Amino acid sequence: MSLALGCERIICIVRELDPEVIALQHAAEHAGARFQASPGARGLIGSVAAVDDLIVFADGLLGTPDLAAELIELGPAVVVQPIETGLAAGFERIDLNHAAGGLMRLPGRLVERLAELPSDCDVASALQRIALQAGVPQRPLPSAAGDATQWTLVHNEAEAHAAEARWIARHTRFADARSPSQALARFAVRRLGPTLLHAGSGGNAIVAAAVAVALFALGAGWFSLTATALVLSGTSWLLRRSAALLTRVERDSLRLAKPWLPREELFDWTLDGCIVAITVWGQPGRPEQGLVDRAFAPLILIALLRLAPRLIDSRWSGWLDDRMVLALVLAGAAVAGVLPGMIEGLAMALAVLALAWPAARTRLTQA
Repeated sequence: MSLALGCERIICIVRELDPEVIALQHAAEHAGARFQASPGARGLIGSVAAVDDLIVFADGLLGTPDLAAELIELGPAVVVQPIETGLAAGFERIDLNHAAGGLMRLPGRLVERLAELPSDCDVASALQRIALQAGVPQRPLPSAAGDATQWTLVHNEAEAHAAEARWIARHTRFADARSPSQALARFAVRRLGPTLLHAGSGGNAIVAAAVAVALFALGAGWFSLTATALVLSGTSWLLRRSAALLTRVERDSLRLAKPWLPREELFDWTLDGCIVAITVWGQPGRPEQGLVDRAFAPLILIALLRLAPRLIDSRWSGWLDDRMVLALVLAGAAVAGVLPGMIEGLAMALAVLALAWPAARTRLTQA
């Protein structure tokens, strides 16, 4: 949140420099911010100039950067919330009707008043009292943030794990589950995402696994293990969807920049090429058929699969984008010995569906 709010210097109130604090320092410096560890209130005095803006987070606050920016972008404020929800969530009481919101934006000049307090005082709580006495306005936390998925306090390891599950569930609500692979990917990320994030690999490990499985699929296809190769292709697609979902959770949570190269789209085109190659190798060739002849129908099928969702305005169009479903259907056809006929039949069905769909007819007429 500090980096997302544009903080140039981050001061961490901490008793000792343990590995977690060092990791925070590296993250801050890597992002271009200065980092300072301070043992208490005395270390803060002299580190903040009177003309500075000071943003203060309560210990254990877990919130979304977007909401934090919305709360403090209008100027100095002490964020508050109703006493009932605030106390139940562990926030500090402010008055009869309000509890703290865990976030403040203060003029730097107020830090000097910490000199009047004991050196072992709670810095965040002390600054909150100083701000309220100085007339810094209160700003209410939006009621929509009271569901503990955008704004909460974490006090211990058990609460951290519970909050993490809610956090990932919230950030995967946007995931389009209109196809089986998307639904499976969302389920997998919600169940296994925390473990991958704890390991520090996140979505990158799943991307590597997806690429490895795609290479195994190509190898199996080259040795004419067509059904196995297609099943592996479907598995690779599912892994890549899971990686994309987990990467988006990381990017939204940490406000990471989007990569300049659309790697997911590049992977999708590459996997389409793998499926075409596997089906070409898996077709029983006739002497009069060359490689181009055998590749024609698979290429047409992939082209129609990419074109049809743009013409069909339906919640079922997600199935046409799902290469896991396609790979499993073709694998079944390969086992039954009807792979060429299945490819041609699917291509014909897609062409008829795209031409007959009302939305497609309307768009074609307008064009």
